[in-house]
Amino acid sequence: MVINTNTSAQATAQLLGQSSARLSASLARLSSGSKITSPADDSAGLAVSMQLTAQMGRNTAAQNNVANAISFNQTQDGYLGQVTNALNRMSELSVQAQDVTKSDSDRALYQQEFNTLAQYVNNVSTKDFNGVSLFSGNNLSVTVDSDANGFTNKGVDLTTSAFTGLNSATVGTTTGAAAALTSVKAALTDVASKRADVGSNIETLTNYNNQLATLNNNLSAANSQIMDVDVAKESTNYAKENILVQTGTAMLAQANAMPQIALKLLG
Repeated sequence: MVINTNTSAQATAQLLGQSSARLSASLARLSSGSKITSPADDSAGLAVSMQLTAQMGRNTAAQNNVANAISFNQTQDGYLGQVTNALNRMSELSVQAQDVTKSDSDRALYQQEFNTLAQYVNNVSTKDFNGVSLFSGNNLSVTVDSDANGFTNKGVDLTTSAFTGLNSATVGTTTGAAAALTSVKAALTDVASKRADVGSNIETLTNYNNQLATLNNNLSAANSQIMDVDVAKESTNYAKENILVQTGTAMLAQANAMPQIALKLLG
């Protein structure tokens, strides 16, 4: 029996230290809810998780861009709807002005309303969305994914002669009213085409938005598999390590007491 070197105590202390470290790690995972509390836990998993998290962040940014573009197009369509109403009324005035039972004074009243509506149509062409012109006709590139790939949002132009020419149209005479009706009908056809383009923009952007949402859900699920702790499993592991620490502590106390037996031999 030796006194200076207690190999049993040393071995027990080493095992106790290992159990204590595992218990601390288990406690950290349970308290944080994360399977990886330090790079040493799973360095490769942490690297993959960081990439997934970064991609999700870019996807969210792209979603915001797409949502703003959808709002842009919806604003365009709202204005175009009002322009359509104005043009519909202008076409009615053009037909009414061709009524042979109407006097020139009647047509003058029609002309006044016609001019007011034509001015409204042209005023709409100057509107903007957060400083970006709604009706300049410029195509816009909308970022639609995490790699900043773009979708060409087709522009709407209300500054063409089909609309500006309405300012000089007249319904003051039957002949002028007939010519004005032709111009208004052409403008209506143009607006219908533009609203179809806007509708196509909204539909496509909505698809991109849904795609990004689905992708982010899948990326989040994949990241969860790497980072999120299984509480039931980890609770079981924590209970095991806790028992080992308590047992190791008791055994270390026993191992440290063994050299005291030497006193009996000296007695």
